Amino acid sequence: MTNNNLHIVIIEPSSVIYEGLNAILGYSDDHFSVSRFGKIDEIPNYSVRKTVDVVLINPGLIQNNLKVYDAIRSNLPQTRWIGIVYSFFDQHLLSVFDDVFNVYDTPESIISLVRHITDQHDENEQGPQQEKLSEREIDVLKLLTAGNSNKEIADKLNISTHTVISHRKNISQKTGIKSVSGLTIYAVVKNLINLEDFKE
Repeated sequence: MTNNNLHIVIIEPSSVIYEGLNAILGYSDDHFSVSRFGKIDEIPNYSVRKTVDVVLINPGLIQNNLKVYDAIRSNLPQTRWIGIVYSFFDQHLLSVFDDVFNVYDTPESIISLVRHITDQHDENEQGPQQEKLSEREIDVLKLLTAGNSNKEIADKLNISTHTVISHRKNISQKTGIKSVSGLTIYAVVKNLINLEDFKE
């Protein structure tokens, strides 16, 4: 899929949040096509008529309905799912998405996330299926192994601390590594960082 042809569906009951996201996506040079639904169960019938590349969804709409979410998602393997976070949600709930963003994130970072997640999907289609880190997760990993705190990482990437914590959880789940020292070794082995970076 190419970014300038992406069809994005926003599933969000709040008109204020929807209008804000629609305006942000409208500022992008990618010319996203955006549709809106109030409930997740409206997606299956719609997807029969039109391809859905990305879904931006309020996690609260699926927290008591994960079976329906899983069933819909399994029938739409090409669709990327991104959680819209603007209140506290259990980390397990957020982990069911391909990625998440916070409503306090900058418009640039939200647009960048949508681009990165679709680029990553295209790369996965070209090779064997495996758990790969997104570009944003790699950015977090690099700053983490350099000794930055969650707040410092958030400030440098212009995202919220909550989003950094979510990315760290995804990194640990994908790599199976929880310690910073273990993640540093992983990053070196994967050529994400250079040992020379740790030398004065």
